[in-house]
Amino acid sequence: MRTSNHLIGLLNFLTFLLSVPILGGGIWLSSRADNTDCMKFLQWPLIVIGVSIMVVSLAGFAGACYRNTFLMYLYLWAMFFIIAALIGFVIFAYAVTDKGSGRSVDNRVYKDFYLQDYSGWLEEHVASNSNWGKISSCIRDSKVCAKMARGLNGVPETVDMFNLRKLSPVQSGCCKPPTDCGYTYVNETFWTGVIGSNPDCTKWSNDQAQLCYSCDSCKAGVLATLKKSWRKVSVINIVVLIILVIAYVVAIAAFRNNRKMDNDEPYGETRMEKAQPSRIHF
Repeated sequence: MRTSNHLIGLLNFLTFLLSVPILGGGIWLSSRADNTDCMKFLQWPLIVIGVSIMVVSLAGFAGACYRNTFLMYLYLWAMFFIIAALIGFVIFAYAVTDKGSGRSVDNRVYKDFYLQDYSGWLEEHVASNSNWGKISSCIRDSKVCAKMARGLNGVPETVDMFNLRKLSPVQSGCCKPPTDCGYTYVNETFWTGVIGSNPDCTKWSNDQAQLCYSCDSCKAGVLATLKKSWRKVSVINIVVLIILVIAYVVAIAAFRNNRKMDNDEPYGETRMEKAQPSRIHF
């Protein structure tokens, strides 16, 4: 029985440690410096799940140490719902990020992003007028475009140097006009020239407070960044989920064995005492 309690306690300690990467993933998403800090609806489920695993693991650990049946029942049921929630979260994250990617551009390292390449719940959530005003304002305040500036002694880099840069999706979609607009490069956020047929071409502005924040390409850049971030976090969650399921199955087996031994061995009576024949008194 002590072995079973020790095993359950060890498993709960391991699940407590496993909550750290989940909680860390949520904190990482909320602290991103580009645009994911403007989309505060993915990291909170992660943070809630991570904190829940911590609390439930502590309850299971205490239940194992003090042989508290109520805490053990609470641990097993709560962990079941946490695992179910984590499975649902992983499925949801992959389902809403299954479409869309950047398009390669000739003679350029960076990619262009188009909103029509994306669809589904995430695209509707980002592109809606009610949400995009807040998101674009947040991106503007983050000064992600201002941080693109490079050069030597105040002289901006050449167009050839700029074309060799690996821009982030937000930088490519929000801080410059789409390549097919035919604008001429002056510096990273200042372009002049011919306007193409892309609707975003007329939305581009050299006003540093406007740039392409109202462009569909900017929305696509946000979606591309979210997709990349969500996929990274989902990989961590899948690994943690597999370990949690294994630990949960072992915990159930150990708990059942513990209960069986409790039923076979009344409290305060050892097996040796049960094996001894009772004395007959005259």
